Amino acid sequence: MVRSFAFTTQGRLHSKDLEVFLMPTLLADTNLFLWVDLENPTAEEAKYFLEDVFHFHPLSIEDCVAESSAPKVEEYLPKEDDRFTPYLFIVVHAVDYSRKDGVFATRELDFFLGKHFLVTYHMTPLKSIQAVEERCLRSNVHIARAPDRVAHSLLDSIVDNYKPALEELSIEIAELEAHVLRNPTHQTLNKIIQIKKEVLHLRQIIGPQREVLARFAQGEFKLIRAHLVPYYRDVYDGLFHISEQAQGYTDSLTGILQVYLSMSSNRTGEIIKLLTLITIITTPALLVGTWYGMNFKHMPELGWPWGYASIAGITLASTLGVILYFRRRGWL
Repeated sequence: MVRSFAFTTQGRLHSKDLEVFLMPTLLADTNLFLWVDLENPTAEEAKYFLEDVFHFHPLSIEDCVAESSAPKVEEYLPKEDDRFTPYLFIVVHAVDYSRKDGVFATRELDFFLGKHFLVTYHMTPLKSIQAVEERCLRSNVHIARAPDRVAHSLLDSIVDNYKPALEELSIEIAELEAHVLRNPTHQTLNKIIQIKKEVLHLRQIIGPQREVLARFAQGEFKLIRAHLVPYYRDVYDGLFHISEQAQGYTDSLTGILQVYLSMSSNRTGEIIKLLTLITIITTPALLVGTWYGMNFKHMPELGWPWGYASIAGITLASTLGVILYFRRRGWL
């Protein structure tokens, strides 16, 4: 699916769903800003727009079409034979956490940001794209006055969408902690390890993404106008806070794992203690029964009518004696 919009420098919609043959003309008009959104495009569509219309560098096209696990930003400046104008190529990741599956789903979003154009490329529908598109078309703020404004809105929306995912994760961790304290099982251990793995995955995404936004926050790129740098810095601060939360979740899960191991060790100790007590308590009966059962030459029941009863009494008395001794020592 290909969506395209042309906005004036005042942020008003000039036209949408543009005819492809008009795009080169609109790109040459400095009074317009062109936004082309490629959602799960065909190979022919991707090639046509990225190569034939915008003439992007082959390396950035290759990075865009191939799925990338690492967020990044690269600046491309034209050389002698290049047909493109200066642009930034940006790779970021949106996330969504499903409590049903217990995993973070990551979705890649690629930007081509130029002075008068913005091209976004993604394989699945994204809430951020839809929300910013609606704001550009309906809002009175006129955020679509320039590509760097829309790019900021997209990055800000992506970072904001991290928050519901983290809230879901926080609830999951709280429930897991309560379950560990109440009734830890082997399934609980598997859940702890799974969530810890997902938090690590989240931190592996946020870390490079912070580095990308830090470069914008420092005003490194000329395509980002100076008066917008503080807005990018605010997005960076939001992602930094999310990174701190993820670190806190890692620490919480480590603590929960330690509690689980401690409680499992205590339960194992209680079981061993119980088995040891049973063994010691039954030892007198085993000793007496073993000795009595092997006395075949002079069996008491042949000349002593109360042989079995006496032996049973001795066994019971010795067992009760062991139990009373354990109680006096506080072991029972």
